[in-house]
Amino acid sequence: MNPAYFLDTNILIYATSLAADHAGKKAVARSWVARDDWGLSTQVLMEFYANARQHRHGLPPAAPRQLVAQLARQRPVQGMDRDLVLEALELRERHQISHWDAAILCAAQRIGAHTVVSEDLAHGQAYGKVTVLNPFLG
Repeated sequence: MNPAYFLDTNILIYATSLAADHAGKKAVARSWVARDDWGLSTQVLMEFYANARQHRHGLPPAAPRQLVAQLARQRPVQGMDRDLVLEALELRERHQISHWDAAILCAAQRIGAHTVVSEDLAHGQAYGKVTVLNPFLG
């Protein structure tokens, strides 16, 4: 079964970070991570690992790798391939967004999600079959 939602890196960071400035978003992020109707991509796994290793998040050194392994085992993960890269570059040009954001949107569509949960894209904006939801608004 395809996941209905696709979680962006920032949701995973807020859910796991011990940084004081993330405390206000932690509960919302954790509520999304606790659901069973979401997937992610290899890009999100790598971005999460790179960010979670930063000292400011307060995680033990081995935690980011362990969290990535756990997510990779438990959630649907869309890989990055040549066609997805080319689709993302086309979407980037069409919507004037970053190529990284375009890759996330294309991965979400490919995995079958109808919504990308992120604070990094315009809330409510539809990109083809995928719409963005910022869970921290309102």
